[in-house]
Amino acid sequence: MNITWPNFNRNQLILLVSGGIILLLLMYALLRDSSDTVSLAEATQLIGAGTVDHAVMDGEYTYLSTRDYGVVKIHSSQLSRELMSQMKIESKKTYGWIFFLVIFGGIAGALGWVYKSRFNVSGLVHREEPVAVKSHEPETTSNASVVPVKSNVRFSDIGGISDVKEELEEIIDFLRNPKRYYNFGARMPRGVLLVGPPGVGKTMIAKAVAAEADVPFFYQSGASFVQIYVGMGAKRVHELFAAAKKNAPSIIFIDEIDAVGKKRDGGRNDEREGTLNQLLTEMDGFEDTAGIVVIAATNNIEVMDNALLRAGRFDRRVFVELPTASERCAILEKYLHHIPHDLSIDEIAKMTVGFNGASLAALTNEAALLCLRNREFQVKMDHFLAVKDKVMFGKKKIAMLSQQQRHYQARYQAGKVFAATWSDLPYEKITLSNESITPPSAEPLLKHEIESQIRIHLAGIAACDLRFGEHASNASHDVTAARELAHAMIHEYAMGPSLIPSERDSIDLLDRLYTEIKTLLEQHMGSVDKLETILNEYEQISKALAKETMNDVL
Repeated sequence: MNITWPNFNRNQLILLVSGGIILLLLMYALLRDSSDTVSLAEATQLIGAGTVDHAVMDGEYTYLSTRDYGVVKIHSSQLSRELMSQMKIESKKTYGWIFFLVIFGGIAGALGWVYKSRFNVSGLVHREEPVAVKSHEPETTSNASVVPVKSNVRFSDIGGISDVKEELEEIIDFLRNPKRYYNFGARMPRGVLLVGPPGVGKTMIAKAVAAEADVPFFYQSGASFVQIYVGMGAKRVHELFAAAKKNAPSIIFIDEIDAVGKKRDGGRNDEREGTLNQLLTEMDGFEDTAGIVVIAATNNIEVMDNALLRAGRFDRRVFVELPTASERCAILEKYLHHIPHDLSIDEIAKMTVGFNGASLAALTNEAALLCLRNREFQVKMDHFLAVKDKVMFGKKKIAMLSQQQRHYQARYQAGKVFAATWSDLPYEKITLSNESITPPSAEPLLKHEIESQIRIHLAGIAACDLRFGEHASNASHDVTAARELAHAMIHEYAMGPSLIPSERDSIDLLDRLYTEIKTLLEQHMGSVDKLETILNEYEQISKALAKETMNDVL
């Protein structure tokens, strides 16, 4: 278990050291043996005169309590039985030590409570005193609201994110043992960007990282920085980072960061740009030993400003996709663990293609509620089938696929997998529920690279047209992306037949690239069929498996 120590400034450290020294001196003064040693003759005289009230034997010494000379001591071996019979001798009691230890513990606890109160008020947050004069300034939330929380969510509580766990284990190890990396000369990523559709568990993942690393967790939404008064958003960003530094090592999590980190398009928005600039400045201002990791989440990475995505800010990107069949099984097992049921989790996983973690939680809860309403004792498949139409699956309408829709979707994705692998586009895996493959954003892009991206967007349509003679409406996203890329090539990049383009040039470009990818797919129909079979069975395929499959067929 790692213990997180607070960061002390110089004055606080001096105060603590001084208090410790004073306590040690006090204990020494109270507990040290200050009795004078007397000889046998002197002890015999004191005992004979009757001035000894009582005596206490403590191993080597016997302590004599006298009326005139206080407490004196003599070696116990010097006392004869005759002398010992003339006075009352008691055994040493340990209550004095216990008393002094209780006093010491009480004083130490009181000082710790005083320091904690002082640290929370003066060190961690800054509370402004109320002002009697009425001000025309807007009311804002001070740093008093920026307080860390201890996350109780563990990776063991989240099912189906094995790939994400591997990506974040290094971040957890860094937060636990930062000196190991500093001493080696390595620098951990300052920022980790979680990218994925809504409901896949990005916030829970960030909380799990904080819990596994046992560090304070600061949560803010991107919308909370957006203010109508100029400068207030930047102030809140500064307060957030200042509080995190005082509690380092710590994690800052900014949900929906695209609300504050959108691309600057030249339109004047002083408040939003000022807030974004403050965020960029704070991330650049990290010291190498700051021990702070910024984790952010977004559903739409395409709209984010390039300055946030460059190296040195959000160095690492983790894509959290919709769960596959095996991952849905793991998630459902978590949700059904404490719910009495008589059903096959595999069957539920098969009928929930495109469901995210939040949708699975809602589906399980609705089924359990229906079971209770019907006064039944176990959740069954009938309950899930009865409530699946009530559950909302987000903006996308591909959450529930019929058998025919599943075949179309598998063929559509198989065409895109083939085109992406043929063009050697970097990707990890493609699932049955993905609408698009995010192309690389590195610039400048060459003409043939952009054309390859357009072919990938058109490959799904071409694959379905070759197999079924038609394609589904979910191709709209790819069609729009292909049109935008073609328009940019002709009108912005001057990659058309002439420097002065016509509208027909974009249409001709799209027609040519569609014909090329359709011909390529037709020539390698065996590979596309194999990829479709894998997607139908496992609902996902990695680039390595796609390459291996295509090489076997070719």
